[in-house]
Amino acid sequence: MIDWKVRIENMHLETYDDVLELHRNQKKIYARFLSPHRVLSTCRINGGLREDIKVVLNHQSCEPCNHMDAHAKRIITEPQAYLEQLCKPEGVDFKHCVCLGTAANMNYAAIHKKEFKDLWVLTIATGGVETNAGRAGDPASYYEKNGVSVHVDNSEKTPEPGTINIMIFINKTLSHGSMARAVVTATEAKTAVLQELAVNSRYSDGLATGTGTDQIAIASRLTDKPELTSAGKHTKLGELIGKTVKAAVGETLGLQNGLTPERQRSVKIHLERFGADKNKMIKGICSHLDDDMSKLIQDNFESIDRDPMIVASVAALVHLRDKAAHGILPLTCMKEIYSSFGAQIAIAASGAASGRVGKTKDYAKQLAGKLHALNSQAMLELIYHALALGFKDKWR
Repeated sequence: MIDWKVRIENMHLETYDDVLELHRNQKKIYARFLSPHRVLSTCRINGGLREDIKVVLNHQSCEPCNHMDAHAKRIITEPQAYLEQLCKPEGVDFKHCVCLGTAANMNYAAIHKKEFKDLWVLTIATGGVETNAGRAGDPASYYEKNGVSVHVDNSEKTPEPGTINIMIFINKTLSHGSMARAVVTATEAKTAVLQELAVNSRYSDGLATGTGTDQIAIASRLTDKPELTSAGKHTKLGELIGKTVKAAVGETLGLQNGLTPERQRSVKIHLERFGADKNKMIKGICSHLDDDMSKLIQDNFESIDRDPMIVASVAALVHLRDKAAHGILPLTCMKEIYSSFGAQIAIAASGAASGRVGKTKDYAKQLAGKLHALNSQAMLELIYHALALGFKDKWR
């Protein structure tokens, strides 16, 4: 008779050649090596570059919302004891284990493997970015002083749960330098996914490059064959790392957060990093409309927010704003750019993206006449005004 409880709790997912076994046990997903490996990880306990690691583990340590306080003391102040507690049920010696922690659900782990000749790369990712996505260089919340994390004075944002964890397994031996380069390639691949999905930073008005708590572990099998010396983008190893990481991160974000290209087709999402939300958008648009038209906007916000032509027009204007913020476009040109691309938003909102050519100049003139600044709030107000102009003309 099958003991289904034991079978479900200790799920053997796959065996990859004579290299490793992959298991999932409730809140844990882990690889148990069948042969020696070189491991490079960001883990607090047993992290860094090691050749005595036997298990790489990813663990859901809390729920995504309002749960960290109950567990923080043990995880932060007694990390070794906590790791030992995690390893014991699996029959693993914690001294030979590295563990990644997250609030993400292990049932949403994405597993992708790609091969080239006798080389293969296996990537397993979990992730959530809804509350903790950030851009490298964003204002920080803490610094370390005498071994203790101290809150930065005047910090306006306290980090919330949200982590992308990546485990990468390679069936060939990598040199020490190549292991480090593999981290770079994997990080670039993760960031590429976030850029393609237009994920907003929660700490600045930039697009996210990761979260504040991302972790990674890369393991390469130790053999008597020559070491692979490069994991950059020009090598097949780098290509396989890039492809598997992109696929795994993209899939797990879709499973954990419902974060898909279709969902990101939204005017609101493209404007959130500048301080917009649904209520502020409705209020801003309605400030340019009479009561009847305002009621119509409130009742049909989704038809504006999700319209492909309107999203395209808003995304184009926001992209050009970013170009100016990065110094590619001069600020002296932005009033003309804002007004002309704002006119395209109005045309799209009027339901005649390919028509109303005669209205383009009129829209641009109306928008330019009220554009007196180039900050984020002025840009939002221009977009709201453009949406109102177009929506009003749609039903004129």
